[in-house]
Amino acid sequence: MDAHADAATPALRLAQDAEADELLSRSRLAALVGMLLDQQVPMEWAFKGPATIARRMGAEDLDAHEIAAQDPEAFAALLSEKPAVHRYPGSMAKRIQQLCQYLVEHYDGDAEDVWRDVESGAELLKRLQELPGFGRQKAQIFLALLGKQLGVRPKGWREAAGAYGEASAFRSVADITGPESLAKVRAHKQEMKAAAKAAKGTKGGAAE
Repeated sequence: MDAHADAATPALRLAQDAEADELLSRSRLAALVGMLLDQQVPMEWAFKGPATIARRMGAEDLDAHEIAAQDPEAFAALLSEKPAVHRYPGSMAKRIQQLCQYLVEHYDGDAEDVWRDVESGAELLKRLQELPGFGRQKAQIFLALLGKQLGVRPKGWREAAGAYGEASAFRSVADITGPESLAKVRAHKQEMKAAAKAAKGTKGGAAE
């Protein structure tokens, strides 16, 4: 199937905030940056980040070339302004710049070029994992988001996304389309945390 099956602009609902979601819906770089920020903070906080960064830079969108060229200390200060873009604004500012520098070097700053000509889900997963700050799990979640909500569906995309690519699942941001699905994803994450904690406790008890 064509990697660009859906021509219409999608309406993402990841930040649960009109301004932030509008930017995420039209800017692929914003979506990538939001995914990068999605760790150790609530999902909505992470995906509001791109709009906050753009607003503080006096822009309507994020530009990889511009962010890559920013003075690191100044960019970190921009993310640290209250309310901070992330719980760890300094380290995340560095990661965002690294991501943008990589996009400039390998894709001329065009985030969509990461998947524009891919022929398979496996190739797309490989490209996503090569992005700074994207481990396998984050890459699979973003791949699932591309397939489920952004119409990017190269052959084998669900398989490459692993469990996150399953239909009718509520495992990650790829499945969030509004408050109800957000609640389901959050409940799933809490279940996973509880199961991991229980497993750790069982292992610790067995070792004593």
